[in-house]
Amino acid sequence: MTRALPGTTQRRRLYLMRHAEVSYFDANGQPVDPRLVPLTEAGCHQALAAGGLLDDVQLDLAICSGLPRTEQTARLVLGERAVELRHEPRLKEIRGGRLSAVPAGDRERVIAYAYDAAGEPDGVFIGGESWESLRARVLDVWTELVADDGWLNALIVAHDAVNRLLLSHVSGAGLACMKAFEQDPACINIVEVDVRDGVAHRAFLRTVNLVAYNLTGKDNHRTVMEKVWNSFNPS
Repeated sequence: MTRALPGTTQRRRLYLMRHAEVSYFDANGQPVDPRLVPLTEAGCHQALAAGGLLDDVQLDLAICSGLPRTEQTARLVLGERAVELRHEPRLKEIRGGRLSAVPAGDRERVIAYAYDAAGEPDGVFIGGESWESLRARVLDVWTELVADDGWLNALIVAHDAVNRLLLSHVSGAGLACMKAFEQDPACINIVEVDVRDGVAHRAFLRTVNLVAYNLTGKDNHRTVMEKVWNSFNPS
């Protein structure tokens, strides 16, 4: 029999987070290796704020992509909980190509509005990995997670595009709707799923892009990718 949250017969809850703030560019606007970037000082405070909101949640399972920024975020959120943090490399961020390879006249469109192309046939992310490849690997993890009967409340700390894809999937939308799910640093999404015989019978969104350190979004008027573009092209 499937374990279930109190008051339900087959429901479980996933706290899906994006990692906290990092800097993908140096002081001269040159890209740095995204596989290695750590949290900024502000990012550490963001993760701790998210952890404060989740302090009374009894987590049974914790997963991150294994990249430093997700592991740091997850450990700050988990605090003193005796929960093993698992690495799941299939949840790593979608791989972009070289920014310098994008024609100068196309860079703002390709970088700042990268998610606009998510629904295009054979679409890729900034000249790199295809959206279909991202969907295949992330939904494989989702299927396995749902089939695992060992948890009621799980934490996943992943990445902007990874989270957008899961949120689009849960809402029944396609890749083209990924651009609608903004994911600020250290945001919390709450996904609930009813499981029957190891398969998601229904799933829904209880909370999307909850930002513990800025609940009203005050002074946050640009999207995540617009900020990336501005860091690459400060002018």
